[in-house]
Amino acid sequence: MSGTKPDILWAPHQVDRFVVCDSELSLYHVESTVNSELKAGSLRLSEDSAATLLSINSDTPYMKCVAWYLNYDPECLLAVGQANGRVVLTSLGQDHNSKFKDLIGKEFVPKHARQCNTLAWNPLDSNWLAAGLDKHRADFSVLIWDICSKYTPDIVPMEKVRLSAGETETTLLVTKPLYELGQNDACLSLCWLPRDQKLLLAGMHRNLAIFDLRNTSQKMFVNTKAVQGVTVDPYFHDRVASFYEGQVAIWDLRKFEKPVLTLTEQPKPLTKVAWCPTRTGLLATLTRDSNIIRLYDMQHTPTPIGDETEPTIIERSVQPCDNYIASFAWHPTSQNRMIVLTPNRTMSDFTVFERISLAWSPITSLMWACGRHLYECAEEENDNSLEKDIATKMRLRALSRYGLDTEQVWRNHILAGNEDPQLKSLWYTLHFMKQYTEDMDQKSPGNKGSLVYAGIKSIVKSSLGMVESSRHNWSGLDKQSDIQNLNEERILALQLCGWIKKGTDVDVGPFLNSLVQEGEWERAAAVALFNLDIRRAIQILNEGASSEKGDLNLNVVAMALSGYTDEKNSLWREMCSTLRLQLNNPYLCVMFAFLTSETGSYDGVLYENKVAVRDRVAFACKFLSDSQLNRYIEKLTNEMKEAGNLEGILLTGLTKDGVDLMESYVDRTGDVQTASYCMLQGSPLDVLKDERVQYWIENYRNLLDAWRFWHKRAEFDIHRSKLDPSSKPLAQVFVSCNFCGKSISYSCSTVPHQGRGFSQYGVSGSPTKSKVTSCPGCRKPLPRCALCLINMGTPVSSCPGGSKSDEKVDLSKDKKLAQFNNWFTWCHNCRHGGHAGHMLSWFRDHAECPVSACTCKCMQLDTTGNLVPAETVQP
Repeated sequence: MSGTKPDILWAPHQVDRFVVCDSELSLYHVESTVNSELKAGSLRLSEDSAATLLSINSDTPYMKCVAWYLNYDPECLLAVGQANGRVVLTSLGQDHNSKFKDLIGKEFVPKHARQCNTLAWNPLDSNWLAAGLDKHRADFSVLIWDICSKYTPDIVPMEKVRLSAGETETTLLVTKPLYELGQNDACLSLCWLPRDQKLLLAGMHRNLAIFDLRNTSQKMFVNTKAVQGVTVDPYFHDRVASFYEGQVAIWDLRKFEKPVLTLTEQPKPLTKVAWCPTRTGLLATLTRDSNIIRLYDMQHTPTPIGDETEPTIIERSVQPCDNYIASFAWHPTSQNRMIVLTPNRTMSDFTVFERISLAWSPITSLMWACGRHLYECAEEENDNSLEKDIATKMRLRALSRYGLDTEQVWRNHILAGNEDPQLKSLWYTLHFMKQYTEDMDQKSPGNKGSLVYAGIKSIVKSSLGMVESSRHNWSGLDKQSDIQNLNEERILALQLCGWIKKGTDVDVGPFLNSLVQEGEWERAAAVALFNLDIRRAIQILNEGASSEKGDLNLNVVAMALSGYTDEKNSLWREMCSTLRLQLNNPYLCVMFAFLTSETGSYDGVLYENKVAVRDRVAFACKFLSDSQLNRYIEKLTNEMKEAGNLEGILLTGLTKDGVDLMESYVDRTGDVQTASYCMLQGSPLDVLKDERVQYWIENYRNLLDAWRFWHKRAEFDIHRSKLDPSSKPLAQVFVSCNFCGKSISYSCSTVPHQGRGFSQYGVSGSPTKSKVTSCPGCRKPLPRCALCLINMGTPVSSCPGGSKSDEKVDLSKDKKLAQFNNWFTWCHNCRHGGHAGHMLSWFRDHAECPVSACTCKCMQLDTTGNLVPAETVQP
């Protein structure tokens, strides 16, 4: 205002109007410009809004503060506090309502002239106006005026007040306030407390004071320097903000002794603080010579009386414009919207956007909150164009009991959906490893069974320098080729590759028949050719061409094969070497690469990446010498580890190299499910104790819990304990005696009962059916059930043979050691309880504890009590 920075006020009830207060009052109208052009004379506020000047009032000089009348009628009535302490009522526009016409120009005059610092209209009684003035030793600093008062002492004559040039009117001057408060003190800020019409909070010179107009002789106050800009939170009427220099204090009027929170001190003095009227607990602050408005989110700040912990807040800054900001004003109804004003009267319409909070659902749904809106983004069930997320895949596989088939291990790839060739190769490899390990252990226990799970890399190294090659005849050709003699290790490698069955027979016929049945004619023909049976290869190609799903071009390939000649310079060899790369199927390509290659040089077959690793390794075992085979396996293993290709488990086995390969796979896909089941299949203890393996297992367990697959997680734990005996968890929860503190179940399983048998007490049947109603350690009685009043006791406490941890326990329904209805249950709050079956039956119909005079709502305290396992819910 005059000599100070300008201020800005939104109209309380007209959401499209605001006033700029400087040396004069300027009324603006805000309108949207989304679908219209900017009008002549309008000021651009933002991309979507503009302001038009409606009127100017320059009849009230020396303005120090302005307050807009809070009632609907009259619309544009403002109170102006002047430098001489007078409060003048003025208007912005023509008001034809004769009822309030007399209010325009009315003045309220203090006894002694001094500056008016602040004005505040009473929100409950709209005719009351509080004014805060500077200190005077013989006068009050807080005056409350009734704008409808017409009382004027006789000693004060009527005065003529000039409203505008050339116009004079006589107006009644009001000199008698309704209330006078704060004698011999200065008032720097004011606000009415919304909870009561007659409570006024004032920032005096050295304290904050609450005045009760019902008893003006008393006041409640607290000494503080933070007395400027007092303002009440519109959503929490006991919370008040005030400031001093660069520090903001937050007060709770219920415990007014000290601030409940002091906000971070700013390097420059503050000029304004204001609560957002549309958002709970959002406070905006402005410092001098700054283009930044700081926001403090105190949505969770209100605390119960007696809570001494300092509440937490979220602080952030916004920059509405590039220039310094003189003042700002929150919009009364539009969410988080404000108008900012610069010293040169440039204005900007600005919306403070809420922080967007994201939350991922365990079933891959995404939700986010922005302001008062909550949005959900879910994966479309019918959208098959995109590959499913790995979390979705693992969830579906868990529902199908993927990984739990330990008898027919290869079937796990079918449980996974039979879509991933790498998973198919992995589970067939693990199936063959399990099969041949059991076979070798049966033949000679302690022999090379453990070598099988070490992978072909270790198997090949164990036979280094022991194999020689020999000449073998082709079937269907008058030709011989060099093939390595198959020792025990190479036969085992071929068995792991799936080419031959277990036993001494090295015939690949059964394998070829299985490939033909599955429709893999190209692969079957290639394997037949690699075994020097070109006649069988041509026959398989002809069968494929004549089948319903076969390719007619296979006849052409069979024709080309039939024209094979061993001459190095023949036209057939030259054309096949050139045109084989144009074939789409990799197995057809390597067939001609094999036929056109030089003896001992088979790179065209060995390094065709589209051919399955097991076929390339089996080919290498038949045609490469020991040194060549070792180098090739070493190189291929490194490639598989770097790529994280699960087909490489055939080479690395379940060893440290296998963990490295699986780490690359998990890094690439995130599939901790496959990694966990694979490593548990047959890894030695040192591998299972690897930190990475334990990390995958625990993460998968946490995933199952997050999906509420608690039964699946229990199945996984049982599966894990069978394959890894060292992982069997110790008892984490047990029932202890109130007197001696010993575990009841532990005592029963380790300390033999010294005394007569159960049959001597008249208890017939198996000891597992007996009840133990006293502590086995101190013989004190166990607590009684709150409903049946019988001493607690469960058959699981007297489990015979409980120390035989090596024996497998059948937990089927017919052989359970203790039914759930007999379990100990109690409330952690009131400590009352009883048999689980009785408690569940009671809380189906009741909310409170069954013990008399106990009002504890036990079941409602359990936040997870109403959760239901989600195994049966399809995603």
